[in-house]
Amino acid sequence: MIKSMTGFGQVSVNDGQTQMHIEVKSLNSKFLDLNLRLPKTFSEKEMEVRNMISETLERGKVSVTIEYERLADNSIKHTYNESLFVAYYNELKKLADRVVAPYEDLFQLALTSPDVIKSNLSEGVNEEAWKQVKGLLQQALEQCDKFRVDEGKVLGNMLKNCCISIEQNLDSIKQLDPKRVDRIRERLRNNVSSFLGEEGFDPNRLEQEIIFYIEKLDINEEKVRLKSHLDYFIHALKEPQSNGKKLGFIAQEIGREINTIGSKANDAEIQKHVVLMKEELEKIKEQLNNIV
Repeated sequence: MIKSMTGFGQVSVNDGQTQMHIEVKSLNSKFLDLNLRLPKTFSEKEMEVRNMISETLERGKVSVTIEYERLADNSIKHTYNESLFVAYYNELKKLADRVVAPYEDLFQLALTSPDVIKSNLSEGVNEEAWKQVKGLLQQALEQCDKFRVDEGKVLGNMLKNCCISIEQNLDSIKQLDPKRVDRIRERLRNNVSSFLGEEGFDPNRLEQEIIFYIEKLDINEEKVRLKSHLDYFIHALKEPQSNGKKLGFIAQEIGREINTIGSKANDAEIQKHVVLMKEELEKIKEQLNNIV
């Protein structure tokens, strides 16, 4: 099964008391590159969130935004230490009187003095709220993962078609290869005959040299290995897990055999098919950049 690294998922909930919105986006990356925006309320849960994301999405440039807001909350968020405020204010007035300074800013200065303002917000995470956010996050991650699977099916078909095209060109090369060998043998005979004449060489020696030369240009092993790599590539496409890196290594081997066939064949007709195979291989490599 192939998974794309491109994905998207989002979940929104508004139950009248709280409003939550979670969005997950992913793009190509060799590793898990995570950008997380988490409300301060749940900041201590960051590691747990990161673990959830890495377990589901594995690789990619992932952006996750979690928004959480309590609605219709009219409770007072702060209280004030009145006695301490008055003490600060009176002390500031004394200082102002000594230097004959105005009183305009004394109220603000006293109000923002240490320990005058006290927060009524409870410390720690509201576990009930976190349980709800965690469930929604899992939904968004699963949506993104399903998006990746659906995109992966399209990519898998494209990769399979590219392999089929390479194999078709390989079959054409197999048909052309015997004629190529015959042409090489005949060309060598004619060249030697025209250069040395009919009496100027040993036919047995010439045949040995021709065999040696043709063995250097033999591409039978490369054809067998290329077919084997193509079969292995298609097999890897069908495996339960997504194998982006593995497929990349197999593609490298496919490219190595295609290049060797092209360099050893020394034949214009075969070279045309080699170019077509290279073109399909480039399509494969381009698509592999987007596979988990």
